[in-house]
Amino acid sequence: MHIIVCIKSVLLAAPEKQAAVRTADFSDLNPFDRPAIEMALRLREEAGGKITVLSMGPPVAADALRQALALGADGAVLLCDRALAGADSLATSTALAAAIAKLAPYDLVLFGTRTSDSDTGQVGPQTAVLLGLPLVTWVHELERTEHGLLTERRADGFRERFEVLLPGVMTIHPASFAPRDAALAGIEEAYETGNVRIWNLEELGCAPAEVGAAGSPTRVVSLTKKKKDRKCELLTGTGEELAETLVQKLLGRGLIG
Repeated sequence: MHIIVCIKSVLLAAPEKQAAVRTADFSDLNPFDRPAIEMALRLREEAGGKITVLSMGPPVAADALRQALALGADGAVLLCDRALAGADSLATSTALAAAIAKLAPYDLVLFGTRTSDSDTGQVGPQTAVLLGLPLVTWVHELERTEHGLLTERRADGFRERFEVLLPGVMTIHPASFAPRDAALAGIEEAYETGNVRIWNLEELGCAPAEVGAAGSPTRVVSLTKKKKDRKCELLTGTGEELAETLVQKLLGRGLIG
């Protein structure tokens, strides 16, 4: 199998300025992508093949790819071009879909369910639509079948099972697998000899109007940390006293009537 895992270098904290400028000090591999990498590693251990990790971003995003290489991925590609800057989820999906098509043949494309900074959960499904491939989101378990993969999706309190013919796209449930730790030897190899291929817009084959800010119908105006304005009040007393006090407070705030 050739498995492509799309990952992202995310912001660890809101920047001091309004513009979201990614630097090494404030960037890391998206934690929701780690289960997707783990699922790819387990599939390769079972069926053989290779894993390619794919990301889009500035040069600092290569560190997230090297983390995936340290975990055991076989190859890495970074889409890096000034024309890709300012991309929303649709423009990002357009670039990723073009890269995935260039990496063909492949059997499976994996995404995390969402990212810890923008948290839209849209890129995986949008990329699947652009590629014209079947999609299952929130995959918790999967097993190989004669014709493809049998998946179990968990969402909204339900368990749904789908048989997927390959090639296909999946987003991986964050609680599906506990991600492994990278071995020291893997870290050394990834950072000293790990090859991250860099593709610019020309190599990607996209028109400038399709990607980046030019191809984005939505824009991030600002990014700030939300201030918590809630306060915690500790109630004491017997069970009956606590219940009466709570009811009176809810009545006083108009939350019950």
